[in-house]
Amino acid sequence: MSVSFDDIIAAQQRIAGQVDRTPVRYSRRLSQLTGADIWIKFDNLHFTGSFKERGALNRLLQLTPEERKRGVVAASAGNHAQALAYHGGRLGVPVTIVMPEGTPFVKVDGTRAHGANVVIHGLDFSGSTEEAHRLRDEQGFIFVSAFDDAGIVAGQGVCGLEFLEDAPDLDALIVPIGGGGLIAGTAIAAKGMKPDIKIFGVEAARYPSFTARRRGEPPVCTGQTIAEGIAIKAVGDIPFKLADPLVDEVFVCEEADFEKGVALLATLEKTVAEGAGAGGLAAILANKERFKGMKIGIELTGGNIDARMLAVVLNREMVREKRLIVYRILGDDRPGMLSAMAAVIGGLGGNIIDVVHNRLALDVPAKGAEFDIMVETRDARHAEDIGQALKDKGYELRMG
Repeated sequence: MSVSFDDIIAAQQRIAGQVDRTPVRYSRRLSQLTGADIWIKFDNLHFTGSFKERGALNRLLQLTPEERKRGVVAASAGNHAQALAYHGGRLGVPVTIVMPEGTPFVKVDGTRAHGANVVIHGLDFSGSTEEAHRLRDEQGFIFVSAFDDAGIVAGQGVCGLEFLEDAPDLDALIVPIGGGGLIAGTAIAAKGMKPDIKIFGVEAARYPSFTARRRGEPPVCTGQTIAEGIAIKAVGDIPFKLADPLVDEVFVCEEADFEKGVALLATLEKTVAEGAGAGGLAAILANKERFKGMKIGIELTGGNIDARMLAVVLNREMVREKRLIVYRILGDDRPGMLSAMAAVIGGLGGNIIDVVHNRLALDVPAKGAEFDIMVETRDARHAEDIGQALKDKGYELRMG
C-alpha cells in the first residue's frame, strides 16, 4: 500500500472542521537554551490530548456503512485509543480498545469516558495486538491499526501540511517514532511541500525498532520507558516502507533525555507533554551541536501523562539539578544536634523538606545517629555552599 501527497491533501479536506488545527509557535526560551531556533507544534492541545485524532478520524470516515455497523477494534497504549473512541462516538461507530497492562490510568479513563469498550490484555503492545486480532476474527470487527494503515498514515500527514503552512522557513522537522505512522505521513507531506527539508526521527533507547530495521538487525526492545507512546517492538511495514527513503537520520535517546524534555516543556513552555511528546526536544538536548543554528520544528505529539508520573519527573529533574538534595550527616545522638544543623542550612537559605533520623544503622556508633536531611536549594552552587558550611562546622557528611 502507498500514500501520496495527494492522499494527504484529500485527508486534510476530509477531516476539515472536525479536528482542531493546533498552533505552531516559536520558543524563545528553548532556542536560547539549545542554540537552535525551535518551533513547536502543540498537538497536546487536541481535544483528546494527542496528534492521533487526524489519522483516526480519516480512517473512520473511509469505512463503508456496513463496516461502521460492525464496529472497530484496535490495540493502543492510549492516544490512538482515545482518538478512535472519541470520533467513533461522534460518528456512531462502536469502538473496542485493547490496552496493555500498565497503561497510564489517565489514558484508560479517557478512553472509557469517550464511550469505548476497554479490554486490558497483554504485557505490552504486541500482546494487546494479538488479542485485538482475536476479537476481530471472533466478533467481526474492523481492525484499525494505530500506524500500519494507509488511511492512518494519510491522516497523520496532515500534521506536516499544517506545520509548514505555519512555519515555511524551517530547515528540519523532528518527529517521534513508535509504529511510524506519524513520521511517514509527515515526511511525505513536508517533502511534498519543501523537498529540501530534513526529516529527523527520535526513538527511545529501549525501543529502537525503526533504527534496527534500517540496519537489517532484529530490534532489541524491552523494559519500561516514560515514552510509552513510542514503545513499539516492531515498526509498521507500511510506514517503514514509506518513511525509510525520506527520513534523513534517527536519534536514539535515553530515559533521562525524555525526562528532561518533559520537565523543560513544563517549566519553560508552561505546557504538559508526555514522554513521547517530548521526544523532539530530547533529541535536541542530547545533540546540541548537531542542531546549533538550525531552524527546527518539533512535534509535541501529546500531553497524556499521568499526574503522578509528571510529579515524579519534575522532582527527579530537581534532583539532577541539585535543587533537591539529601545531606547525610553522621553525628552524635544528643539534644540540640538537629536544631544546630538546621540553623546552618536555614541560615544559608536552604528549605528543609524532610528529615530521617536513624539510630539503628550498624555502621554508626551506638551513641551516634545518621541524619538524612532533604533540602530544597536554588541551584547546584547553592547546594555546594550549604554542604561546605556544614563541613566547616565539623559535620561529617555526604551529599546525595
